[in-house]
Formats: sequence, structure tokens, C-alpha cells
Amino acid sequence: MRYFNTFILLVFTLFLTSFNSNCYSQYKLKTIVIDAGHGGKDPGSIGKKSYEKNITLPISLELGRIIKENLPGIKIIYTRNDDSFSSLYKRAEIANKNDADLFISIHCDSFSNTSVNGSTTYLMGLSKSNANFNVAKRENSSIFLEENFKETYKDFNPNSSESVMLLSLTQKAKIDNSTILANLIEEQFLKRVGIRSRGVMQAPFQVLWNTTMPSILIETGYITNLEEEKKLNNKAHQVYIASAIFRAIRDYKNYLESN
Repeated sequence: MRYFNTFILLVFTLFLTSFNSNCYSQYKLKTIVIDAGHGGKDPGSIGKKSYEKNITLPISLELGRIIKENLPGIKIIYTRNDDSFSSLYKRAEIANKNDADLFISIHCDSFSNTSVNGSTTYLMGLSKSNANFNVAKRENSSIFLEENFKETYKDFNPNSSESVMLLSLTQKAKIDNSTILANLIEEQFLKRVGIRSRGVMQAPFQVLWNTTMPSILIETGYITNLEEEKKLNNKAHQVYIASAIFRAIRDYKNYLESN
């Protein structure tokens, strides 16, 4: 009986080893959801001459086009492909229902000091920085433009430290991969596009909390900086930004699929 039990244990161990090996070797990055921040009645941050919503959309569409052209095996889904308003909850729901492998939300930043410039890539987390928390509060404020927002987000108050703590606790499982991609993006921005990188940070974004896959939010530059606003509205610069994000996604894909 002892030998029989040992045999069964050995077979079971070999099965688990084979199962785990197959699971890892078969992983593929198949579906990416690209979220153009704001839209419709929600203009987002406002510069001297432009709205955030009108910058995030062309960058998002260009990113999707580049991915389709160079990585045709990946399915691209947009949360919006026109000037329409979509709730933060709906954006995350699109990613979850389509079993996405990545969620990328594209934005422009703003600040009272118009000399501030550069890009920042965020992942969901409990920030110790008031500046990061204020960015999240501004992006989360889109909630208040939604119908029945009190019912939809009854457990979430974007101004509450308790809600922030709850958000961070639900995200631990996907933070590592989100961090890898975020760092790759900031590296590409700095080295390939010449954008000043403000780094990778964590903040309590509602749209990232609701997603069930690795998710990041990219602030591509400051719309309140006159020079940067001009670049952000330039078609060639938008293509450079999209190309940099694509290269980071490609490297992220290769890393995960080879490990």
C-alpha cells in the first residue's frame, strides 16, 4: 500500500509539473483594450487651445493601427472610437467582458504651474504622494458626469482615503506585470521620443481598479504647458507617442511569452 501511495504521488506530481509547464508555455497576449480618456460631455483637462479628449483619441486610434499592422495576431478593442462619453465603469467592463490581457488608458496631464512638463505612467495603488492623489481625483471626477453615479459607485468615493485603501488591496495580483509595462513605456518615451519622463507611479484610479487584468494609465504630457500642448496636438508627435507605446507592448509581450 505504501508503494502504491508513493506511485500515485509521483504520477500526480508529474501531472502538475506537466500542467504548469503547458499553462506557461501556452500563454499568449491576445487582446488589448485601448481607452482614449474622457470624451463627449467630458473634455478632460483643458489647455490654452485644446481639450484633452481631442488628443487622447487620435493617439489611441494610432496605437491600435500600429499594433494591428505589426502584431496582427492581437485583437484590439477601443472603449471609444469617436467623441462619445463613456462611464469609467463601462470602460473597465469592456475589458473584463472581452477577457482582455491588457488595459491601456491614455490621457494628458494638467497643473497650475504651466512650466511643468513630461510623461507619467500610473498603475493602480495606494499613493503616498498628494500630487499623485490629486491626479487620480481629477481623472476620477468623470464619475460625477455619469447618470446614477451614486448607485454605480456606492462603495467608492474618489475623495475618501478608505476607498483608496480598498482599491489598493484588490490590485496586488496584477501590479507586477503592470509595473513591467509601465517602466518599458517610460523608457521608450525618454529614449525614443525625447519626452521628459516623470517616472512610474501609483495612484487610486477608478478605471484601473475595476479591470481584472494588468492595467496602466498614461499621462502623455501636460496640456497646460504651452510647448507641450503644441506637441500633443501635432500629428507627427502623436504618432511618435503611439509608436513608443507599441514598442513597449511588443517588448512586454516577448518577455511574458518567453517566460
